[in-house]
Order: sequence, then structure tokens, then C-alpha cells
Amino acid sequence: MTVSNLPPKPVSRGEKVSLRQYVRLFRKDILSAQPARLYRAWMAEFRTPFFRSYLMNQPELVKTVLKERPDDFPKSGRISEGLRPLLGNSVFLTNGDTWKRQRRIIDPAFEGGRLRETFPAIWAASEAALARLDGFAGSEVEIEEHTSHAAADVIFRTLFSIPIEHEIASEVFHEFRAYQRSQPILNIAAFVPLPRWMPRFFRADTRAAAAKIRGLITQLTAERMAQIEAATAPNDLATKIMTTADPVTGERFSTEEMVDQVAIFFLAGHETSASALAWALYLMAQFPDWQDKVAAEAEAGLANDFSAMSKLKISRDVFRETLRLYPPVPMMVRQNTCPERFRDREIKTGSQIVLSPWHLHRHERLWDNPDGFDPARWGTENGKSCMRDAYMPFSSGSRVCTGAGFAMIEGVLILSMILRKYRVSLTDRAAPEPVAHLTVRAKDGIFLRLDPRA
Repeated sequence: MTVSNLPPKPVSRGEKVSLRQYVRLFRKDILSAQPARLYRAWMAEFRTPFFRSYLMNQPELVKTVLKERPDDFPKSGRISEGLRPLLGNSVFLTNGDTWKRQRRIIDPAFEGGRLRETFPAIWAASEAALARLDGFAGSEVEIEEHTSHAAADVIFRTLFSIPIEHEIASEVFHEFRAYQRSQPILNIAAFVPLPRWMPRFFRADTRAAAAKIRGLITQLTAERMAQIEAATAPNDLATKIMTTADPVTGERFSTEEMVDQVAIFFLAGHETSASALAWALYLMAQFPDWQDKVAAEAEAGLANDFSAMSKLKISRDVFRETLRLYPPVPMMVRQNTCPERFRDREIKTGSQIVLSPWHLHRHERLWDNPDGFDPARWGTENGKSCMRDAYMPFSSGSRVCTGAGFAMIEGVLILSMILRKYRVSLTDRAAPEPVAHLTVRAKDGIFLRLDPRA
């Protein structure tokens, strides 16, 4: 690999822009709205007339916020405003005792042996994805559409034991794609402190798509509640979560609460996995030597057996490196509940604390060859050190993504299965431009050529 052959990266803006210009850039794309100096800064301050934001890249500060004192830095309500129509009061948006109760009910569904139990459903969804790709062999394909389809299929098979072809599952998938395209990562409430009674100015199509998705999920959830009561429910993730009682209160999720959680499972489990897998396939087309290694490894060790996952070490490193370069959730926002002093700066209560996997994963003072694609880095001392201190594609600490292990199984398996059967290569189109909507996606899609392997 040569350093000049770098994966695509957004062009950073200039240093001097007005607040109005910044808000416009931010709503268009959160990544290119940031100045290039953030790839070297340990901490940076951004001021508005209403609040202060502090981006923190120094590993010690990130550790303080996420691991050592998470209760002092709850999730920012400003960021949740834009996602509330879809996610309601889900575990992704809540804080404090409400969040802790939700995690006590959800976490057991993703522990240890549950990954092994869900593996057959993930395998079946992967085979279905290959069957859909068969119709595009020998031609150009927009790969994000297919990774979205595959990731959604995984969610429905593991959560509700239904394939994506199921009528309701298919409708949720198509409505969610419309929502993803219409929903900016932030709305006006992220910049201006609006009173609770004031409208949040959501676009009509965004509200309509969110309402439609929640209505369909409510239908699935109510049907599952009835199956549980009739003792006919399959033993999948939805049943596990809906029958788990909070060990502290003894309460279970109501149907409405479960709808909130299913919405975030779909967002976190579908959007993020689809994003990472599409970028992984693009990188494999850009770096064919690594693609051949993944394909050879899959040919030798891949099998419909959970234990075979331990043999896919190269594919795992490739997927891990993809998550470093293209973390699906590029920024996380917390706020401090008491006055702080970080790097000799006074941080007033209620300030926005921005933790940016996008900048931390490419930080020039932490990583060797930060913008380069190098899956072998994870075996180096620098890679191991950064893995501990500067790598958080699934967040970190107590709020680490519940489905992190699930995502690594899904991504590695589907990547290996696709590359065992097909060779992907670049087309004559321009390189995809990463932009951040709900997740890091390509502005105009990712087009690859798909050819069967001999």
C-alpha cells in the first residue's frame, strides 16, 4: 500500500466562517463543516450566542467523560431533538435511571451465548444477500443499496424471525430509507435553545416517515406480545427482551416502550452495519491485495458454524480498519452537569462535550499513517495502543453499544461471504464522498463492479 493511495475523505472547511455559514454547512454535512485543525487538536472550543461546545480528542479527556464519570456527562438533549420523532424514549436517547433500567432489560438478550443462537439467522440473511447479488454478476452495482438490504434482513430475522421479504418488514425497510435521506443529523434546536412548547420544525416528509415506521413496528410488537401470551412466540431477540423483567423493579417493557427500543435496534443495527459494510467493500475494491487475502481466508475457513468465525482473522482486521476510517456514528455529544476544568479551560455547566470518533480515529498525533488503509496496524504496538485509547466505533464505557459483538459477527461474516464468491473492483466513476446524515454514507452512493471468482 502507498500513502498516496488514500481512502476518500471530506475536504475540511476554512478556519473563518460565520455562525450562519457554519450552521448551513453543519446541516449539509457534519464532517466537511469542521476545520482541518481538529485532526491535530487535543481540544477545541466552538462558541455560539447560546452555548459553548468543546470537542475533545485527548484520550485522557475521552476516558473521563465516557468511562470514569459517565453519570456526570449525560447525553445532550440538543442532539436528541432531531431523532425524537422516530426513536421516542429509546435507550439511545435516555439518561439516568431511565436509561439504566432500559439497559438492565436489554443487555441480557445480547450476552454470551445469544450470539451463537442468532448465528443461523445471520447466515441465512447473508445467503439471501448473495442470491440477490447474483442478478448483478458481471456488471456495475450500487453496493450501499445491497448492504442496507442485507443489514435490514439480519435485523428482522434475528429480532422477529421474519425475512426482509415479509410484507411489514419490507415496508419498514423502504420507509426507513426515505427517513434516512430526509433527516439531517441535527435540527434547529441543536443550535437555538427552544422552549418545550415551541414546534421543532421537522420536515413534513420526515415526520410522516417516522410515524409510518413506528406504526409498522407497533404492529409487529403487538403481534409478538400476543404470541408471548399464547406461548407460541419464537425464541428470538424480541421475545427475549419482551419477557425479561428488570431485576430491580420487576417491570417489563410495555408495547409502547418496546416500539421505542425496536426503532433504535433498527437504526443502530441496520444503518450502522450497512454503512460499515459498504465502505469495507469499497476499500476492498481499492486495495485488491487485501481483498484477495480475505477471499482466500474465507475459502479456507468459512462455514455455517459459529466456531468458524474465529478463523476469519484477516476479515476481522479489515472490518475493524473500516470502522476506524469510516465510523458509522461520526460524533457523540454529551453535556456536563457541573462546572469542569479541562486543559486549563473553565467549562460551564450545560456545555456541549463533543466526542468525535471521526477525528479521534484519524488523529495525526496518535495514529501511524492515520488516513491510510492498513489492517495490519492492529498487530503493531501503535495499533494496540490506539485500540485501547483512541478507538470507539461503538462508543465506550457504560454506554458502549449493546450490539457491538453482534455487529462484528454480522459485518465480518457478510464481507467474507461476498468476497469468497465475488471480486469487487472500482468503476470509472469518481471516488465516493463521505457525508454524515444519520450515519456516514457516500453522498451519491458507492458503485462497484461485481464479477464471479473463478
